[in-house]
Amino acid sequence: MPAEWNPYRLYDSYSYAQNVPRRGLLVNGLPALSQLDPAKVARYVLLTVRDPLCAYDDDPATQLARRLEDAEQIGKSGMFTTWTGAYRGVAVTAVSGGSGSPEAELIMHELLEFTDADTFIRVGGSGGYHPKVEPGDIVIASGVVRDEGMTQAYVPASYPAVASYDVVIAMARAASRLGQPFHIGVTRSSDSDFCGVGRPSVGGYFQPWHTEILDTWARAGVLNGDRESAAVVTLAALFGKRGGSVCSVADNVIADKQFAVGAGHTSAMEIALAGVVELAALDAATAIGAGLLLPQLTG
Repeated sequence: MPAEWNPYRLYDSYSYAQNVPRRGLLVNGLPALSQLDPAKVARYVLLTVRDPLCAYDDDPATQLARRLEDAEQIGKSGMFTTWTGAYRGVAVTAVSGGSGSPEAELIMHELLEFTDADTFIRVGGSGGYHPKVEPGDIVIASGVVRDEGMTQAYVPASYPAVASYDVVIAMARAASRLGQPFHIGVTRSSDSDFCGVGRPSVGGYFQPWHTEILDTWARAGVLNGDRESAAVVTLAALFGKRGGSVCSVADNVIADKQFAVGAGHTSAMEIALAGVVELAALDAATAIGAGLLLPQLTG
């Protein structure tokens, strides 16, 4: 690498660099949008959405916190709720917020900028694309189609949103041991939750290309679609961290599997938590140079 190479030289030469905070906004010394305590954020972070279609019986981060030992609410704002505790002895942080890639950007920025967390996993609901995916199944993303707009503000669309291999392995191990039906494959993220995913908008509104969306991506082997996975995986990778996605499937239009409220969402949370334990074990083995004995995975 050339000695003069500086990844921040564009910022340093920016005309308005002195007019904007380099690290983002703070309020009362805490990250402005989440109001979380950076020192209390664990290495492993689960990111959830306040999604009524998931039939959560409470805020999803709070629901996850009930499964944790010594859970402490370490941040609450008008946008995000954050808890940290331990699951089977492994420290984990759970965050809830609103839907979509732009909102995911806000919490990812504060976590990446202000904390020492290095692993970010999207946990939530999705719709099935490929006919083999059933309501209640879990999709562990190996990669994500970036068909939303936020990540394209960071890097061209040709940049691959590849999930961390470590995360995929750990989540698949957890799903296998829990006996949960799961698939490993590609997820697609879209900003639109109607026309952009092949579902009619007001009064049945469509354009001709909307009617081809589901078939196009199913033929390409895409398993499911959501709104946040691309943001989590892409931003984690851009800043040298690990990202992944564990999504339950609520319906499948191509397969004529009707929407089932809450289908698989408890399973997704259980897999994510158990997967963090698996990941911590993999990380510990790697740290001592023991090497990894990887399982045969099917999905």
